[in-house]
Amino acid sequence: MWLLADLFNSLPEVGDPEKPSLVFFFDEAHLLFDDASDAFLDQVAQTVRLIRSKGVGIFFVTQSPTDVPDEVLAQLGSRVQHALRAHTPKDAKALKAAVSTYPHSGYADLGRVLTSLGVGEAVVTVMDERGAPTPVAWTMLRAPQSRMAPADPAAMEALVAASPRQATYGTAIDRESAREKLAARLEQAAEKEEASPASPAPAQQPESVPPSQRRIPVPRTTVPSGGGDAGGSTLDKVVSSPVFKHAVRTAAREIVRGMFRTGRR
Repeated sequence: MWLLADLFNSLPEVGDPEKPSLVFFFDEAHLLFDDASDAFLDQVAQTVRLIRSKGVGIFFVTQSPTDVPDEVLAQLGSRVQHALRAHTPKDAKALKAAVSTYPHSGYADLGRVLTSLGVGEAVVTVMDERGAPTPVAWTMLRAPQSRMAPADPAAMEALVAASPRQATYGTAIDRESAREKLAARLEQAAEKEEASPASPAPAQQPESVPPSQRRIPVPRTTVPSGGGDAGGSTLDKVVSSPVFKHAVRTAAREIVRGMFRTGRR
């Protein structure tokens, strides 16, 4: 019932479809209503009444119609009643109550019909095109036809090929994932760096030293003595030199690669 309530809140309105898209069968339905509170019964009745507009059908399967509360039984449209036996006074009382819950019938004694039903027989009443219950009909039910073995592969392929959804879902599509796109970008960036003309690279420390701990090599320069501006002008020349810039770029790239473990070494 929690699942039905959740479906009622999430599914869109479809009106009054010819066939439901989803059907629930509650076997041994009397277990739902034994010692049930009034609030629970009200919730069940409301769900059964309104969830039909969401394209969901509900069937309560039980031995006797009296096992289902009147509030819920009044919302049901179709009924399939198998044989009822009246071997005890309690059974006779339940049979009389079940007969009184059926719509008009062409049988003079519906109770006798219900007690004389055999295997594969039932009395059936459903909703007609106008939404009214049809007269009770003594019906011979058709036995289910199925194959108690694995399906034939050729028959399965034929059913799949004849399906109207084959045109949409028949071809498998392996779309490119975000991970593959990011990996391709990293590969392109690495190839572009390798293809660009390389400047003379300074000697690097052994690979055993982590990239984050490597020191930036600075070329040695001779600072001329004398003159107060000589030190400052020499430092400017070192910082603006191509060798120093290349060393800074190389060290930064190695640090980033060491942190994210990406790219090629």
